[in-house]
Amino acid sequence: MNLANKSNFLIPVYHFIITFVAMKIKYRITKNQFLIGFIAVTLLLALVRLIFPSVAGKGYAVQKSVHDTIQEDSVNIPSEPADTIRTEPQPALALPQLSHFFNTDGTLSKHRITGVRDYDESFPDSQSLQLAAALKYGVRPVIDRADAEKRKGELVYVGSNPFFDMKRLNNSVPYLVPRAAILLQDIARNFMDSLQMKGVPLNKLLVSSILRTKEDVQRLRQHNHNATENSCHLYGTTFDIAYNKYGSITRPVRDDTLKWILSEVLNDIRRQGRCYIKHEKRQGCFHITVR
Repeated sequence: MNLANKSNFLIPVYHFIITFVAMKIKYRITKNQFLIGFIAVTLLLALVRLIFPSVAGKGYAVQKSVHDTIQEDSVNIPSEPADTIRTEPQPALALPQLSHFFNTDGTLSKHRITGVRDYDESFPDSQSLQLAAALKYGVRPVIDRADAEKRKGELVYVGSNPFFDMKRLNNSVPYLVPRAAILLQDIARNFMDSLQMKGVPLNKLLVSSILRTKEDVQRLRQHNHNATENSCHLYGTTFDIAYNKYGSITRPVRDDTLKWILSEVLNDIRRQGRCYIKHEKRQGCFHITVR
């Protein structure tokens, strides 16, 4: 029995209960008398429902008939011909670019190697210009290696990692100021990304010189007259990256391809105003000071 059928059957019950409650109030019927009368009336109605089921079935039959009629009408509703249905044109879905290293069809994305027009012209920053930046962003010159160990609050250790290797340091120690260490890491990572995007065998950069102590500079000047007494390397802001030697990962590259790619990376970072760079011909390196 659904809700409509129950309502049809219980309406008289509700009227009786209201009337019975009113009589209780008017004639002061006791609680026990009220309960006995209520139970008796409930049993009487249940008996009537069992003997004459049609008492509650009329409302259900009417509702079922209406429901069936609605269903039949909905089935018989004429549909619009297929050729008259209007559909909005859907825009074509573009395939997402999954990676900078791969095309949408899964093939390796290769970029052209450009390099720079002239190394001396692209990286002309003089010693005096780099020294000014070193004095601004660097630490007080380190006396010797023992002094360098005491300055770890100002300097951070720099070691070989997946992006660059340290050459054997005979005249410097592996420390830089934090901003210079970040610069070196960014250069090496960008270089590795460029190799991948240009389809060139992977090779690591080699860092040839970092922080020099005063003791290192004095010893270096004995056999290298180009080494200045007030070197930028004293301040932890400067490092040298070799352009004629690299650490092979997949296989070596014999020509100047790696130097061309490195020059592209350095040129981009220099144009961002992050560093000064000097192309050192005799030392075979790029001399870089953070800004």
